[in-house]
Amino acid sequence: MKKNTECTQQFLGKQSISFAYPVYIQGYAAIVGKKEGEGPLGKCFDLVEQDDMFGQKSWEEAESIMQKRCAELVVEKTGISMEDIRLIFAGDLLAQSIASSFGIGSLDRPMYGLFGACSTMGEALGLGAMAIAGAYGDRVLAATSSHFATAEKEFRFPLEYASQRPLSAAWTVTGSGACILGSKKSNIKITGITTGRQTDYGLKDSQNMGACMAPAASSTIVQCLKDFSLNPENFDKIITGDLGYIGQQILLDMTEKEGYQITDVHEDCGILIYDQKTQDTHAGGSGCGCAAAVLTAYILPKLSSGEWKKVLYVPTGALMSKVSFYEGSSVPGIAQGVIIEHVEEEK
Repeated sequence: MKKNTECTQQFLGKQSISFAYPVYIQGYAAIVGKKEGEGPLGKCFDLVEQDDMFGQKSWEEAESIMQKRCAELVVEKTGISMEDIRLIFAGDLLAQSIASSFGIGSLDRPMYGLFGACSTMGEALGLGAMAIAGAYGDRVLAATSSHFATAEKEFRFPLEYASQRPLSAAWTVTGSGACILGSKKSNIKITGITTGRQTDYGLKDSQNMGACMAPAASSTIVQCLKDFSLNPENFDKIITGDLGYIGQQILLDMTEKEGYQITDVHEDCGILIYDQKTQDTHAGGSGCGCAAAVLTAYILPKLSSGEWKKVLYVPTGALMSKVSFYEGSSVPGIAQGVIIEHVEEEK
């Protein structure tokens, strides 16, 4: 590839980067489980797998296969080969990111494993965009996944325990989303990012992650608007990761106190993916696969068609582990902001 000799980025404000060198989303794909396929976005996903085990012997193997299939699918849809991928940025919720390392790791491409909890897709897009803008590769794959059963087993209770979930709890999405980023022009472009800061309000209820993550979402959104000198009305949508119904209201209250009214343009992936009235998902959806699957099945198609011109995508994560929970630590949050825009075709 040719070395980019132009200015590749511009640092803005406290936490943001504006890309001078184009970073395009050249392809995207989403695979989900049966429950997600029965939700409001069911017809949007590339593949709805009816077997939550994905033909495997364990839940963990199922998630690895799901993420691998999603990566292979986006490569196929983009019309390239796996060898064309210069770098992979991928992650999941499991300890040591085994869903990604055992799944995408088997694709034999250079890989960086990431952990940003449910914000991981935003982290992957941000790092991937910097790699493309810096001319460190022609194509980068960004992917994440989550699985309801692996998350319950890892962070809560095995399914066999039949624990009753509180109404504040979210339902971990069984799903995976993947994107191909590159320098070749498409009709969707990443124009900037706002890297999130860890935000900790001292909350310790891991069953109410929406409340734990909402302050981080507010922090990133407000800083993005300040750094880029924008207002909420400059976006068709500001879409957070998986705050759910409880976290959404906290976010709206916090941003309003900062002087920004985002109610008219705000949506949340955790609210979009399930029907609260019929699917018994309580506070909404969560997990790395939630924001990733909604991005690739719902948000990017609307940007590609031109129905939406500009979106601020802000997946959110609760930075906890089994160890931190049992030691009584609070649950810090983080949110990664990615500005994605429609590109008009040349006439």
